[in-house]
Amino acid sequence: MTRAQYDLIEGKMLACTEDSAHDREHIYRVLHLALEIAATEPDCDREVLAAACLLHDIGRPAQFADSRVDHADAGAVQAACFLRENGFSPAFAGRVGDCIRTHRFRSSAPPESLEAKILFDADKIDSSGAMGVARTLLYQGQMGQPLYTLRPDGHISDGQGEKAPSFFREYRRKLEGLGDRLYTPRGRALAAQRRAAAAAFYRNLLAEARAAGDDERVPPTLWEGP
Repeated sequence: MTRAQYDLIEGKMLACTEDSAHDREHIYRVLHLALEIAATEPDCDREVLAAACLLHDIGRPAQFADSRVDHADAGAVQAACFLRENGFSPAFAGRVGDCIRTHRFRSSAPPESLEAKILFDADKIDSSGAMGVARTLLYQGQMGQPLYTLRPDGHISDGQGEKAPSFFREYRRKLEGLGDRLYTPRGRALAAQRRAAAAAFYRNLLAEARAAGDDERVPPTLWEGP
């Protein structure tokens, strides 16, 4: 990949990054992590990988405009079209699109190529540890989602098995076991290094929330009489 080609792809990415949880810095971190993983995978096509990393979230604006849109599917189509229109071969564009289509955590289609697996891992590593906690809170704040929800008995839920969105639910559903879903040895090792930071934050936040009146919304000592 020439510098001009990189700049072209980077420019497309910069035009499509709108929300703070999936901003340009997230893209650059994913690219850095992916190249670190690729250094341990000699069969990786670094040009396909770099293009996929830069473009993997360009479908986000379409998702924000319509929540029914899968940003991975939308981004795959947009990326492949953009690359073909700008002189890249159909084969290259298709491989990049395939990587993007399968990078989403909740996708029903697992990544197949080595480059797709590395992109998946790098993107998930940036959703783990302290960085993952911060990005999750940013995104959920944008969506108006709470830190926690209440169980039917009025106590604060730890998120396990909950259906209503909250940070605690997202931690238990995704962040807690994120490293177990990764494909590459280096990716799993990087995720393992971050696991403790996210777990400690979750435990501390849950303890602080429950300490601040877990079973009583209004402290009984506030009232002077019945």
